[in-house]
Amino acid sequence: MLQDIMNSGNGILKKQQTTIKRPVKAAGIGLHSGKKVSIRIKPAPAGTGICFIRRDVDPTMIIPAKAAFVVDTSFATTIGASHATIGTIEHLMAAFSGLCIDNALVEIDGPEVPAMDGSAAPFMALLMEAGVRQLRRGRKYLKIVEPVSIADQGKSITVEPASSFYVSFDIDFEHRVISKQHYELEVNRRNFIDKIGIARTFGFLHEVEYMRSRGLALGGSLDNAVVIDEDSVLNSEGLRFSDEFVRHKILDLIGDLALLGMPLIGKVTAVKSGHAMHHTLCTMLLNKPDVWKVVDQDEASGNVELRHDVSQRRRVANY
Repeated sequence: MLQDIMNSGNGILKKQQTTIKRPVKAAGIGLHSGKKVSIRIKPAPAGTGICFIRRDVDPTMIIPAKAAFVVDTSFATTIGASHATIGTIEHLMAAFSGLCIDNALVEIDGPEVPAMDGSAAPFMALLMEAGVRQLRRGRKYLKIVEPVSIADQGKSITVEPASSFYVSFDIDFEHRVISKQHYELEVNRRNFIDKIGIARTFGFLHEVEYMRSRGLALGGSLDNAVVIDEDSVLNSEGLRFSDEFVRHKILDLIGDLALLGMPLIGKVTAVKSGHAMHHTLCTMLLNKPDVWKVVDQDEASGNVELRHDVSQRRRVANY
């Protein structure tokens, strides 16, 4: 499956909004809840965005995947409204974002998105199976025009103007298996598929008992996370990348920033940030409309000037 995913995709900005061609479904165990849960992803019209639907509550609850609906960021990103919440949405949201899928309905029969293998790879495979369909409405981008920064106790995140979506991430753990890691890249479809989407979540063995005492990580296992003891990685297959840890942090960031509701055009520089800081950045951006503007694909990619130059050359050539 991983090789099939990595052999697909390209990295261009999309002009039209998209959805999936046909419904697809999957099932698995929630990382924190430990409960079996099923999801069914369905096509949606232009302008819908990504919406989650809790089918197991009465009445059925529709929760848009937007920053305004975030209710918890303790160990994952959780959205909620009224009498229902849905946890650990960041990996699925990263898959939607990385594959440039703008609109979909995610029906779910439990309180948490299934962990699958701890990465976005199973969700990418599911969405590729569904296929992507272009819609008639143009795609809009949130383009940063003024820098914004947040810093707190050695953690920080900054977003500044750029010609595309770039991420630079640094982590620093007092553990010899991880230690300091840095990774940066332009986030496009190809790079997400090849370099980010298959990176798995990770945790330390000594933290498991503490988390389980708080009702968390009840579904965690070597099948859905990289687990580290005092000296080594416990997973028999080892790591997918030597720096899989920082790559997964970028995956989380992409999923969290997808809650802006539009693809981002800007450079994000993160140092040891997590879900809470990512959500703070989203909220700050949405409350500061003077630091960004909404643009279409031509403005986002600079094709306005390019098309003008081409038309000028054609007119000259015709004389």
